[in-house]
Amino acid sequence: MFFRNLTLFRFSPAVADDLSRLDYVLPEHQLRAVGPMEMSTRGFVSPFGRGGDRLTHMVGHDTMVMVGSESRMLPPSVVNDELASRVQKIAENEGRKVSGRERRKIKDDVLNELLPRAFVRQTLTAAYTNLTGGWVVVNTASRKTAEGLLSQLREALGSFPAVPLAPEESPRILMTHWVATGELPAGFALGDEIELRYPATAYGAVARCRRQDLDTDEVREHIRTGKQVFRIGLTFDDRISFVLGEDLVIRKVRFTDVVLDEKTEPESGEAERDATFALMALEHRRLLDRLAEIFKLPRPE
Repeated sequence: MFFRNLTLFRFSPAVADDLSRLDYVLPEHQLRAVGPMEMSTRGFVSPFGRGGDRLTHMVGHDTMVMVGSESRMLPPSVVNDELASRVQKIAENEGRKVSGRERRKIKDDVLNELLPRAFVRQTLTAAYTNLTGGWVVVNTASRKTAEGLLSQLREALGSFPAVPLAPEESPRILMTHWVATGELPAGFALGDEIELRYPATAYGAVARCRRQDLDTDEVREHIRTGKQVFRIGLTFDDRISFVLGEDLVIRKVRFTDVVLDEKTEPESGEAERDATFALMALEHRRLLDRLAEIFKLPRPE
């Protein structure tokens, strides 16, 4: 499974030693089925699918984990409609108004009746840790989802002080410079997607381009009027394409045919999983190391 989006965190060499305990601590924090009176549960599941019995997938210095959640689908509108219906019946049948305290009790009754019958939705979020570089790579573009996965790791390990990226060079300024001058770091080329905004206000004009040549006067004119680059499509070494945000979240990750053609025919399903994971982690590591150089992303000590 290739990751589609990358939200990144870093951890220190000292923290890396603690990750060797994952195989021992994760079984105590597995996902369990949501109970009839619960809204949701969360825990670790096997990266190998429903039939998998291992909660980690390790290849070299990279270890993949997966967090699953089960949530009951009970929209507030459904609860409120049923509550309103019951309140109206009391008013019509008994000729009185329902007090606030009674409304709260009726709402609790509605929840107790509807919750066990609500559909259950399961969501999965994968991530892996790289010991040598001190990276946590989460397959999501949502900071909230990524932080939720880290919280599960912290709960399982007791402590896991991985931190968000702290660039010493402004991503927005550097990306704007690349487009304005056409001078990109070695190995990088412009893609066909960009988002430009005025940085001083959240309500200013926004320019978005997709499937368009970015090395044009039309695009640079937005920069001359004061806009800055908040997202930009890039290709690295003709091997991986992606959209980089000013928050350094990497979106829409795709490997080019150059990479995919290097995959060999595996002898078994397990060998294929190992090979796919190893290939993905290797290409990610090459990209992340270059981004760490460009934006000066320190690893915690």
